[in-house]
Amino acid sequence: MNYAVMANPECPECIKLAEKVVAKKNAIMEERTAHRLGRSGTRLEDIDVDVIITIGGDGTILLALQRAQGKILGVNMGVLGFLTEVEPENVWNAIERVEKGDYIIDRRMRLGVYLNDSRLYDCVNEAVVHTSEIAKLRSYRIKYGKEIVDEVRADGVIISTPTGSTSYAMSAGGPVLYPSIEAFVIVPIAPFKYTTHVFILPANEIKIESTDGKINLLVLDGQYYKEMKAGDTIRIVKSENYAEFIRFNSSFFNRIKKRMLGR
Repeated sequence: MNYAVMANPECPECIKLAEKVVAKKNAIMEERTAHRLGRSGTRLEDIDVDVIITIGGDGTILLALQRAQGKILGVNMGVLGFLTEVEPENVWNAIERVEKGDYIIDRRMRLGVYLNDSRLYDCVNEAVVHTSEIAKLRSYRIKYGKEIVDEVRADGVIISTPTGSTSYAMSAGGPVLYPSIEAFVIVPIAPFKYTTHVFILPANEIKIESTDGKINLLVLDGQYYKEMKAGDTIRIVKSENYAEFIRFNSSFFNRIKKRMLGR
């Protein structure tokens, strides 16, 4: 079993724990994590291991999944840590269980995202197209296959996976989907018309076009930003690559209660 370790570089306690895990398991250290310790590390894009141990919150996990290859064991040292699996005091027990094969693989659908004809990073949570200026509405046309789903004026549009339905999409008024459902959730952000709807559609192909000639930003899992110019099209499909999380408890509803409801 080979490991890589990635920590939130802005969290001193995360870095300290990362150093201990690397020393004990002879793991690869991701370069930003290593830099905080005055060492050289490995670029995320060059990491391809059995298990990536992330130490931080959901953002750390999302960045790891976006750039590196490996199953995720998430150690929660963030604010919510909905995607994480263990608390820091349980990290050694968790690694021991992994090495004994005493775990479950939780496979999650990802989005494949294209800007015009260029494939960008896959998304575990969501792809967001939104205005590049504060308090400026934009006009969007949303297509599903060859059909127009809606034409909206809004601050932006979220295309979410079921995993992401408990993240930004939920904050914008979207529903919570069970994670094994393979579907897209389309959620307009602060639409001008109150009659604008949220859609849940089978995971085929969605296109988003800006119809007012204004510049937008495309944001992938809150980690990668790309300018969307007039005439550009965003195309979203179900990715052929799944995210894989190491779990010790498979109950989605227990996770909701623990992480979101504090029960």
